[in-house]
Amino acid sequence: MDECKRKMCCLQLFGLVLIGCFAFGIYASSGTIFYDSFDESFEKNWIVSENEDYSGVWNHSKSEGHDDYGLLVTQKARKYAIVKELDTPVEFNDGTVVLQFETRLQNGLLCGGAYLKYLRPQEAGWTPKQFDNKSPYSIMFGPDRCGGTDKIHFIINHKNPKTGKHVEHHLNSPPPVPGDKMTHVYTAIIKPDNEISILIDGEEKKKANFLSSEDFEPSLIPPKTIPDPDDKRPEDWDDIKNIPDPDARKPDDWDEDAPIEILDEEAEKPEGWLDDEPDEIDDPEAVKPEDWDEEEDGEWEAPKIDNPKCEDAPGCGEWKRPFKKNPEYKGKWHAPLIDNPNYMGIWKPREIPNVDYFELDKPDLEPVAAIGIEIWTMQDGILFDNILIASDENTAASIRDATWKPKFLVEKQKQREEEQAANNDGLKGIQKSVFDALYKIADLPILGGHKMKVMEFIEEAEKKPNIVVGIILSLAVVIFSPLLKIYLASKKKRGKVDVAPKKDGVKNSTTEVSEDATSPRRRNTRRDN
Repeated sequence: MDECKRKMCCLQLFGLVLIGCFAFGIYASSGTIFYDSFDESFEKNWIVSENEDYSGVWNHSKSEGHDDYGLLVTQKARKYAIVKELDTPVEFNDGTVVLQFETRLQNGLLCGGAYLKYLRPQEAGWTPKQFDNKSPYSIMFGPDRCGGTDKIHFIINHKNPKTGKHVEHHLNSPPPVPGDKMTHVYTAIIKPDNEISILIDGEEKKKANFLSSEDFEPSLIPPKTIPDPDDKRPEDWDDIKNIPDPDARKPDDWDEDAPIEILDEEAEKPEGWLDDEPDEIDDPEAVKPEDWDEEEDGEWEAPKIDNPKCEDAPGCGEWKRPFKKNPEYKGKWHAPLIDNPNYMGIWKPREIPNVDYFELDKPDLEPVAAIGIEIWTMQDGILFDNILIASDENTAASIRDATWKPKFLVEKQKQREEEQAANNDGLKGIQKSVFDALYKIADLPILGGHKMKVMEFIEEAEKKPNIVVGIILSLAVVIFSPLLKIYLASKKKRGKVDVAPKKDGVKNSTTEVSEDATSPRRRNTRRDN
């Protein structure tokens, strides 16, 4: 049966791959602007930076457990830089632009980046071999985690149309990095209506608007007014909200010198206190080392140990009366605070028009001329794959289904199996404890002739752990049946009472009378009748 299920799963997975490939064939030709699956070695298309700071080695390597290749980070605690120039720069005009790539953190990510930089056209004379952290980009997108940082970056390097300076604008509240070691696909959909959507594994995790002051820090559109840098706080400005009451006087009975604690005069030395015993004594088993030289090392003294006589005693040595909190302590007197009648509020400089203010209908994103990976990481095993720039969401979705989804399903199934195996190991330990307890119960004398039946049930349960719950319930019935009988028998005996001799000479007799029949309420009822 398991073999059949396994074959069915393989067939389903194969069918899913075929469907994905079919969809990929439909959309890839129409909406794909740039795509690299890394099926072939990266060395033909990608240029490794020759900057000496970037000593990390890249490999063309398979993803663990798959036949699919990617671009692999191979060494820990290294800086990496590699770049691919595009044949034609990608413009952000009136259409949708989709940025998408896969990353697998095969050894996890404690501290490092796994993001991409979409470089804008570089200055004249620049070559890919010069690529480094100073190479200007238009967009930076992808995972980053280290210390308090745990987010999917989305940063645009936007040119201020008034000053001509480029400013980094960070997406506020970005989604966190997935915490597992599986393949994940990251998608940024940049729409012509100024909306940006961040997807992880095809699921939208963040939606924002480029022109919203709440979505990017700093805001792409500067504020209309700014604090006047030349405005100074007046010398007589009073911003103290509360002041000591000038009319308040210290009470006559206020003793500022009273101590915080006083001796507890009611305390008594505990009974059994060993006044003549020290807390520590010389270790009686200690022996002076043979090579001890008193002239050089001084007089030898045995090391101290806790006095064993004090272990069971309430205390040893001289008993001293403890301290307690002084009920008369008040501390230093301070006048109570009142509202300051001269309070003028918190001073702020006046607002003036912002000379750098400008209006913006849409962000002026510069073209993407190259794709670069420039990271520092403490982990190896970071695999990049299926880097895509597309002009529509359907193309990105089809490639996602064709390349990422089959791998993810395999990895997810493996994760479930590993978790199930771990749970089974834990269950086995629990089952052993249960069976050990059941065998001890089987030896209880109260089971009498039921012991053999209990032992048979336990042995059957050990052979068939998958039905252990049902067998334990059956054991409970067998074990507690004699206990119930004993309890009922003892209750029945308690119900028998001796009736005293009647005054009219009737013979003594023992009558079974229930506890309800002897209650005051029942006796009163009899008298009424």
